[in-house]
Amino acid sequence: MARIAGVEVPNNKRVEIGLTYIFGIGRSKSLTILDTVKVDKDKKVKDLSSDDLARIRKFIDDSVMVEGDLKKSISQDIKRLMEINCYRGRRHQRGLPVRGQRTKTNARTRKGPRGSMIKKKK
Repeated sequence: MARIAGVEVPNNKRVEIGLTYIFGIGRSKSLTILDTVKVDKDKKVKDLSSDDLARIRKFIDDSVMVEGDLKKSISQDIKRLMEINCYRGRRHQRGLPVRGQRTKTNARTRKGPRGSMIKKKK
């Protein structure tokens, strides 16, 4: 397995798909990276030369924010929203949907399981 940005990329996948195993890289960014470093997107990861892997690693390290740095940046952004007490920050604090979804029904993922019903006496 090739190790890129601290993540084991599976050998039997195409490079275009293999790069998406790295947090912060999706299909479009993967294609952009491969075009920039001039690596064929249809090659399998196991067929890449060490030179190709080195170019991909160098490009990702230099110009793409991935994994730990990206997660840290996202959490700092959320903390900032909560500190300035804006609407989105308050929604994060309360554990409610942030992006305008309805909450009368359908917010179970964010709100958690329903509260228990009061037991009836027999």
